[in-house]
Amino acid sequence: MAQDSSDRHSGIQRISRLTPLRAVLACIDAQIEPVKPQRWAAVGTLGYTLAEDVVTSERPEHPIALRDGFAVEANTIADASSYTPVPLPLPIRRIDVGEPMPEGTDAVLPFDAVIPRGEQAEAVASVFAGEGMLPAGGDAAPHSLMRRAGERMRSIDITAVDAAGIKSVLIRQPRIAVVLGVEPMLPLRGVPGLLVRSVFEAGATVSNKPDMTLDSAVADDKNDAIVAFGGTGSGRNDSAVQALARLGRVETHGIAISPGETTAFGFAGTRPVLLVSGRLDAALAAWILIGYHIVARLSGRSIEDETTMLPLKRKVTSAIGMTELVPVSCKDGMAEPLASGYLSFMSLARSNGWIVVSAESEGFPAGTQVAVHQWP
Repeated sequence: MAQDSSDRHSGIQRISRLTPLRAVLACIDAQIEPVKPQRWAAVGTLGYTLAEDVVTSERPEHPIALRDGFAVEANTIADASSYTPVPLPLPIRRIDVGEPMPEGTDAVLPFDAVIPRGEQAEAVASVFAGEGMLPAGGDAAPHSLMRRAGERMRSIDITAVDAAGIKSVLIRQPRIAVVLGVEPMLPLRGVPGLLVRSVFEAGATVSNKPDMTLDSAVADDKNDAIVAFGGTGSGRNDSAVQALARLGRVETHGIAISPGETTAFGFAGTRPVLLVSGRLDAALAAWILIGYHIVARLSGRSIEDETTMLPLKRKVTSAIGMTELVPVSCKDGMAEPLASGYLSFMSLARSNGWIVVSAESEGFPAGTQVAVHQWP
C-alpha cells in the first residue's frame, strides 16, 4: 500500500490516489500490536484498557449488616407486634452497617421496631430471615469475573474493584506523541487541544511538549504512536509526508475520507504515525475514523462505539468511494444533517453528534434510520 507522495521534479507533495478507508484500517489491524501491559494501582486506571480479567474472591467473606439496628434470629421474634411485644433474647446485640453478623443471628431489626425496657428491650415488629443483612458472597461469589481483558475501566468499575479489595490491575496504556504543528506558520487554533483531549478520552496518555517536532517524537522510543498536525497538503510549506518518508515509511498519503483527504499514515519502525491536516474539520474526521482505531489496537481492545438510531430529517448525498463524516443536530427524535465536505465550526458547534456514510453508499434518503455517534 506504500506510495510515493512527492513530485520528483518540483518537490511538491502530491497525492497520486486516495486509499479506501477500509484498506487503511486493515493495515492497522495487520501491523499494530498491543503495547506491553503494566500493573497499576486500580484507582488510577480510569479509561485504560485491561490486559487481564479482573476476578474477585468471595465478598463479603462473612455475613454483614446492611443497616443499623439489632442482630436477631428472625424466628425468635416471628410473633412480635405492637400489641404483642416479644422480649429480645439476651444479650441484646446492637450492630452497625458493615459489621459482621454475630453467630446465631440472621436478620437486623431496625431501631424503630424496638422498645427499650431498662436493660432489656422488646421487639414490636417481626423481620424475616436475611432482612437487613448481606450473606457471605452477596456481593460476589468466589472467582467472580468483574471485568474482562480488553474492556476499559470506568469510574463505576474502579469503585467496585476497590470495594472488592483489589488494589491493582494489569492495564495497557499507550503513549501517544501529539506534535502540535509540523509547519511553524500553520494556524492551528483549537485543533491541538481537541486532539489532546480526544487522545486521553480514547484511553491513552499524551506526550505533547510545546517544542516537540516529528523528528524528536520519532526519536523518543517511549512513544508508542505519533499524531502530527499540518503539512499534509501541497502548500509551499507542506513537507510532513516527506519528513515521514525520511524517518520511516509512508503507507499511504491521501485517504478516501471526507473531510480529511490529505491525511497520511505510516510507520517509524513499528510505531504508527498519523499525519492529519491542520484544518479543524479534517483533523477531527481523521482522528475519529482512523486515530481511535490506532489507539484501540495499541490498547488490545475492539472499537467502542455507542450510537443512537434516529431517522434523518432530510437526505444526505455522498460520492461513491468516499467515507464521509457528517455532523447532525438531534432534535424532536430526528437527526438533521448540518454540513458535508467542509464542516464549519458553526456546524460542529450546533451538532449533537455525527453519522458516517460508507464508501459504498451515495447517501441516505430522508427518513432513513442512521446510527448517530457522539463527539469526543
